[in-house]
Amino acid sequence: MSNVNPNIVLKTKDLSIGYISRKKSIVITSHINIKLKKGELVGLIGANGIGKSTLLRTLTNVQPKLHGSISVNNKPLEDYSNIELAKVLSLVLTEPLASKNLTVFELVALGRQPYTNWVGNLSKEDLFIVNKALEQTNIIDLKTKKCFELSDGQLQKVMIARALAQDTDLIILDEPTTHLDMYHKAYILKLLQKLAKETNKTILFSSHEIDLAIQLCDKLIVMTKDKVVSDKPCNLIEKGTFNTLFPKDLIEFDETTGSFRVKK
Repeated sequence: MSNVNPNIVLKTKDLSIGYISRKKSIVITSHINIKLKKGELVGLIGANGIGKSTLLRTLTNVQPKLHGSISVNNKPLEDYSNIELAKVLSLVLTEPLASKNLTVFELVALGRQPYTNWVGNLSKEDLFIVNKALEQTNIIDLKTKKCFELSDGQLQKVMIARALAQDTDLIILDEPTTHLDMYHKAYILKLLQKLAKETNKTILFSSHEIDLAIQLCDKLIVMTKDKVVSDKPCNLIEKGTFNTLFPKDLIEFDETTGSFRVKK
């Protein structure tokens, strides 16, 4: 009997993350064991500076792991070539666009690069996938606009559409709600929830919007100084995991409402 689970898209075993200098390895956290399944919306949360971005960079092969294993679709991450990895994993960063002079359609179409020939010509199938991604993110009416004309919220939807056009099993987003107001933070996370369910893609995002993540995510990865735990939000509440997320002198977690509040 094989113990390979086709429903597991991303898996880590005893993963350690950090930095390698000339003299030594600097470990940020270790013994990270997570399993992300198809169609799950997963939030990565923790205090500032705890290592969320480092974990995402390691999971996407941007930064080397220190120890342990990472597998995507039951294949070790290091066994993927760059072009192979681009067909199973797409990444949405908070970094500014190199060129905002592209139209929305042109930017979303860049998601097809792993599949186009060296000339970059789009086939009928590519065009269909790009237009479908525009529809799924509700930005079909923006397709001819230049990216510099867009609001932050609109641009974030365009970046998500580009990841959808890349047609990967796993989409990873680093702080997708940065610089957005409360309405658009909720809108983007609700959109990600909808996309995970409708497309059966696994979507992992880091966020400081912990209250929203608790309400919307199928699973949360919680990073603290001592450990990294992963479970359903309701189970994490029962275990008291959120009580240890921040110092108790100012903020406390209310288990009855499932949200944080400032101490009076």
